[in-house]
Amino acid sequence: MATDILAHPTVRPLDRLLRARSVAILGVSERAGALGNQVLANLELHGFGGDIHLINPKHDQLAGRPCLRSVADLPDDVDAAVLAIPGAAVLDTVRGLAARGVGAVVIFAAGFAEGGEEGLAVQRELAAIAEQSGMVVEGPNCLGMTNYVDGIALTFVETPAERLGDRPGVGIVSQSGAMAVVLGTTLMSKGLGISISVSTGNEAASGAEDYVEYLIDADHTRVIAMIVEQFRRPKRFLALAEKARAAGKTIVLLHPGKSSAARDSAATHTGAMAGDWQVMKTLVEHAGVVLVDGLEELGDVVDLAIRAGSIEGGGTAVLTESGAFKALTLDLCEAIGLPLPPPSPDTYSALRAAIPDFIPVSNPMDLTAQALVDPDLYRRTLAPLLADDAYGSIVLGIIQTDVATSKLKFEPIIAAIRALAPQKPVIFAGLDDGAPVPAEYIAGLRDLGVCYFPSPDRAFRAIARLAAARGESGTTAAPIVLDLPHGGVIPEHAAKAALAPTGVRFPQGALARTADEARAIADRIGYPVVLKAQARELSHKSDVGGVVLGLGDADELAAGWLQLQANLAAHAPGARLDGVLVEKMGARGVELIVGARNDPEWGPVVLVGFGGVQAEILKDVRLLPAGLSASAVASELRKLKSGALLDGWRGSPALDVDAVAELVATLGRALLGTPAIREVDLNPVVIYPKGEGAVALDALILAES
Repeated sequence: MATDILAHPTVRPLDRLLRARSVAILGVSERAGALGNQVLANLELHGFGGDIHLINPKHDQLAGRPCLRSVADLPDDVDAAVLAIPGAAVLDTVRGLAARGVGAVVIFAAGFAEGGEEGLAVQRELAAIAEQSGMVVEGPNCLGMTNYVDGIALTFVETPAERLGDRPGVGIVSQSGAMAVVLGTTLMSKGLGISISVSTGNEAASGAEDYVEYLIDADHTRVIAMIVEQFRRPKRFLALAEKARAAGKTIVLLHPGKSSAARDSAATHTGAMAGDWQVMKTLVEHAGVVLVDGLEELGDVVDLAIRAGSIEGGGTAVLTESGAFKALTLDLCEAIGLPLPPPSPDTYSALRAAIPDFIPVSNPMDLTAQALVDPDLYRRTLAPLLADDAYGSIVLGIIQTDVATSKLKFEPIIAAIRALAPQKPVIFAGLDDGAPVPAEYIAGLRDLGVCYFPSPDRAFRAIARLAAARGESGTTAAPIVLDLPHGGVIPEHAAKAALAPTGVRFPQGALARTADEARAIADRIGYPVVLKAQARELSHKSDVGGVVLGLGDADELAAGWLQLQANLAAHAPGARLDGVLVEKMGARGVELIVGARNDPEWGPVVLVGFGGVQAEILKDVRLLPAGLSASAVASELRKLKSGALLDGWRGSPALDVDAVAELVATLGRALLGTPAIREVDLNPVVIYPKGEGAVALDALILAES
């Protein structure tokens, strides 16, 4: 019979898998190396204390344990079953397990959604069974899971029996089973404790989002490390990321898919259809997720997040022993956006009193080789830096060289850190990767909560990643509902009419259907004017000669009208004109591009950047979440590569950043309030000197039909 999870209010559905008290294994045999045998060996190695039921139709006993002949022989309410069997037998087996009330099933076999339409159909059947029965399905095409808190290893990969104990735990959620194993090995090598590691595979009926939610609510997990090629429920993940941030838990994410080749690979590997990577990046980072670029960086940031918790304050202080490395540090930290503020006056005075006269006070500060003869120098310089609120972290860039030199340096450093008991992260970065450092010194640092990095570049990059995640998203203000005239392409005149009530500023003008109407409009708004053909078919009207600029008087207007009609007859004879938009030509200014997109998976984002060459070639744009406040948008605008132009450059006037920020924020609110919008394009937006505003010269909306 099916198990009623609701009858056990203290047991969540995923507990049946992640904290299983009884396990059935299908696939144990006499054959050496059978996957089922490895699952059994792992359970025994981890000291699993619950019931284990082996199922094999050919045996009454295997591995010294009784063996059942079929699923039908299982007792009621077995928590989890592990299927180490061929894919062809999976579907019928899962049906039988559901009928026996098994709470969860782990499916190793591949060849489902990632294998084509036939496999996808079977995977959908698995999902339907799970939905009907309340069964949790992990996989298919996964490597299983390991719970290091309770000692439960439902995987065929040999897994060290290392209990988490009272250490803060890292939860691993990976669609790739192999990468989950690789990451687990990396974290254990750093002396970190893993709470639960889950390989989600094809995610037929449980996905990365489900396990993230579980780990957020788990007291034993402080950091969640993820390797995900495709979020199947992106908006749910964003909500969970905000929940994790509110709970003080850090999510560190490795998400392949920047390149088109990687996106194609994801589709064949896990049956996933990859979404827009840049949209994902924008939204997850603003939700507080730390997005990393590779496996090495994933391990480094997780290490720092576990030992440091978070990076607070405005910058990093660096103590080193090389003037050349000081210069290298300045270069790298500027490139990655890690601030190295100078010491405050009080800190400067304290450092000056602590060091010899021949060492200049600076950040980074080169202690030279003085600590070899004055080992207390480490403590005397660390103390004032730890007391300075301008520093959120301190890096010791130390030359290790050999065992004898390491002894002269590590012992006083460890003693200084123990005595000072720092309340902010202290990070050790060896300058000479590969130096023979005795393991007990590295362990001594880690016991004090100090991260040990074999290279300074890795340390600085990890700090920059973690520090960038500490800010709030800045989301605010109520959505705006636009009155759209229709779906599909909404041409410029109608798009401007829909947006104008929100406060977005456009040039003066009106729609004309005859030359006489055009002249009346021009007489009212004043010359010079521009003519723009308006039709749903002409989303790129300038390509067909549908724009005529700089008409300075009535005669030029008449000639321009005739030229416009001739251009359309030659290049767009089938276009059905709504009319011709007659607008006042505005003063020149700095051109920006502003656009917005409602991604069907992730939700709305807004793009803003410098127009022309900067946008098309230099890619000088920022992608932002819809709903940011104007002040948050203004901050993002100044992060553009050419952002210095906004506040005046070499005598040019400061521009009206506040006006553009308000326009961008308003456009974001319009997307939040009008889900039918697919895209909005305001290109160009001309920004004028401070106090003179910004004007959108063109507008186009694409909406759901």
